[in-house]
Amino acid sequence: MSKSKKDTLPRREFITKASWATAGLYLGSWAMSAKSYGRILGSNDRVNVGVIGFSDRFKYSLLPALQHHSKELNFDIVAVSDIWKIRREEGQAHLFKALGHDVKAYRNNEELYNSKTADAVIISTADFQHALHAIEAVNAGCDAYVEKPFAETMADNRAALKAITHSKQIIQIGSQRRSGPNYHAAADFIRSGKFGDITSVELTWHVNQPGRWRRPALVAQMKEEDTDWRRFLMNRPVEAFDARKHLEYRLFWPYSSGMPGQWMSHQIDTVHWFTGLKHPRSVVANGGIYKWKDGRQNWDTMTAVFDYGNEDNSSGFQVVFSSRMHNGEENPKEIYYSNGGELNLNTNKVTPAGGLTEQHAKAMGMQPNLLPAMDLIAAAEPVASSANTGGDVTTSRHMRNFMECVRSRRPTNAPVEAGYQHSIACIMTNAAVRTGEKATFDEKTQEVMTGRKIFTY
Repeated sequence: MSKSKKDTLPRREFITKASWATAGLYLGSWAMSAKSYGRILGSNDRVNVGVIGFSDRFKYSLLPALQHHSKELNFDIVAVSDIWKIRREEGQAHLFKALGHDVKAYRNNEELYNSKTADAVIISTADFQHALHAIEAVNAGCDAYVEKPFAETMADNRAALKAITHSKQIIQIGSQRRSGPNYHAAADFIRSGKFGDITSVELTWHVNQPGRWRRPALVAQMKEEDTDWRRFLMNRPVEAFDARKHLEYRLFWPYSSGMPGQWMSHQIDTVHWFTGLKHPRSVVANGGIYKWKDGRQNWDTMTAVFDYGNEDNSSGFQVVFSSRMHNGEENPKEIYYSNGGELNLNTNKVTPAGGLTEQHAKAMGMQPNLLPAMDLIAAAEPVASSANTGGDVTTSRHMRNFMECVRSRRPTNAPVEAGYQHSIACIMTNAAVRTGEKATFDEKTQEVMTGRKIFTY
């Protein structure tokens, strides 16, 4: 379908205002005119929810999670916004079938927010859009459940943190591990001091899925006249329409970092949570496109090595994240090591494996250091690794936490600061990947650096 002048912004105005977001001065006025709308909810009022982006993640995981608690907590979905005609119509039909009532479909977020029908939104759009769409939501007076990665550039990260912290809105970052009982038990155990100092952390996420993040059938369906390519680009460099980058964005930079943003962001978040550290001291990375030479720009194999610890270097530990997309079962591993043993978040056990034994301690005039074998919790809930797993109990818990906080106005399990911090680690990884240099973080300027240069794209 063709778009009238009324449906789109003039190119010069769009680019100028998008540049404000990149500079961290995003005002939100170009995205909607319903700024600061927010209905005051009573304890018995229904919370009306809008869907920002009808994605597979929303369809197969976030929607079932919300529905599981919607009757008890009195939530309902009333609107869906998607810039692609096919997804928009699919979303409207799917929600009608799932909910048993009509849901209004909007061509873009501006139309949805101008309707003043949503009290909260669920944001599951392209990776690079999450932070900017979160800004839109709070400027419209809406609470938001925002999928990760939170941001792929520091400019977007800072702008979103500023907008959200200066608002009164409730934000839940989609880092569902923060609502897992086994992860809470691990955090408590490590923070209690019983584990000892962390000496290293191993994070892995391996798959063997040629179709992962590829959508050839959908790409063939997309026509430029049926979508809004300029709205998709937001503040990224202007380029010609490309259906692959629109629908397979996780394969292409700067629309996604791929493995760091999608997978590592979950796992590195636990490091920050368990230790209280806000970001790595440095990151180096190596890898490449070794198997799936399908035109993608993001690596299919990578290893990133992080140095964490105090700024004065009086203490520290190493984190290694490794991922490949051409060999492996989707069974992410997270293992924390200390001098006394290990904490394994796959088995949900603490064991003395690898701890300092009496034999080796005695030779150096030291005492042995072995952790007791114990379960973190009696029965652990698995964290579903696939975005399309409807039975992800932890995502259901995470969504419930968001819904309860919308009503109570208390902080969520994964507030905006959690997203800001995992984004720093991801952006540092992006910098190391893109430049081949060691990335560091300037605490004063809140910029990711390679040498003396600020990393942007």
